Amino acid sequence: MFKKKVTLKILLLLIASDILETAIHFFFKKGAMAQTELAAVDLPSAVVFLGAVFSSPFLWAGLLSVAVVFIIWSTVLSKIDLSVAVPIASFSYILVPTVSVIFLHEHISVLRWAGILFILTGVILVSLSSKERIAETK
Repeated sequence: MFKKKVTLKILLLLIASDILETAIHFFFKKGAMAQTELAAVDLPSAVVFLGAVFSSPFLWAGLLSVAVVFIIWSTVLSKIDLSVAVPIASFSYILVPTVSVIFLHEHISVLRWAGILFILTGVILVSLSSKERIAETK
């Protein structure tokens, strides 16, 4: 167990990871949306669909972002506990729906926003309980 404090550098890396994770979802969605006339219902159409998707610059931007997030996340996890890093990196639960509304013009119902709020509340409670556990072991 690391028991290391979250420094400003680690916090900035976690924020960058959340932003890039949101970008990954956005890029993959945009890449898939560009192929609206295609459907992967059988093997030949799946091959055509994948060929079209792999020609999308959005897919490649998403894959590049995945590689960068992997490097950032590996760096963060080498410095702090997973049980600390994951709750801090939960901001994407708000970023993804916000980006979906603004850039993809998706509608998110009040019920869905309430569900997101419940998830975030759970993340906060889990985060607080991990701090209690660390305090008990000291």
